[in-house]
Amino acid sequence: MKSIRELIKNLKNEYMKINPMAREIIETVVFVVVMVIIIRFFIGEIRWIPSGSMRPTLIEGDRIIVERFSRFYKSPERGDIMVFYPPFEKLPNTPWRIFSRLTGFFCKDVAYIKRVVGVPGDKFEIKTDSNGKSTVFINDKPLEEKYIMSAYYEKPCTEDMLCGPVIIPEHKYFMMGDNRGNSYDSRWWGFLPDDRFVGRAVILFWPLNRVNVFK
Repeated sequence: MKSIRELIKNLKNEYMKINPMAREIIETVVFVVVMVIIIRFFIGEIRWIPSGSMRPTLIEGDRIIVERFSRFYKSPERGDIMVFYPPFEKLPNTPWRIFSRLTGFFCKDVAYIKRVVGVPGDKFEIKTDSNGKSTVFINDKPLEEKYIMSAYYEKPCTEDMLCGPVIIPEHKYFMMGDNRGNSYDSRWWGFLPDDRFVGRAVILFWPLNRVNVFK
């Protein structure tokens, strides 16, 4: 303990030898970085939509606010639009990659945005009728989905896809894009662990003619 205290004391003494103007710049940069981390980790962040997988709810170029604080006291609910890291993407835990995820600076980790369709404990199934119309069933009841682009999926379920019937495991979620014919989602890569969520989309704020508040 004594050696640690001495080390801290020596570092402090060396720091005080730095030019006052340089110290002010360093302290300002550190303050800004810390505040960015606090805001992004505990409150929220801004994201832009790169693809059409969530059409018509979200289209390419939309800017949204993603809140992160609710994850500390509640689980995602069916219908929530969530940003997350897909389960097949590795998230390196090197100091730089952790820093980049916390601040958003030079972050290379790929994040998706989809809607929660199935929650832990649900019996999930997609049924397609003779006319090609697909319907999601939750606990043997059809799910009302006014938000989807079309019930006629361009890519109907096949044997290599996860379409049920299946019980969603604990701490796992079934995610789907609103544009079912153009969405790489849980049908292909399976359930999403709850520790992969980044936050919930709450407001579409840009462009102004598309402003919308999500539930």
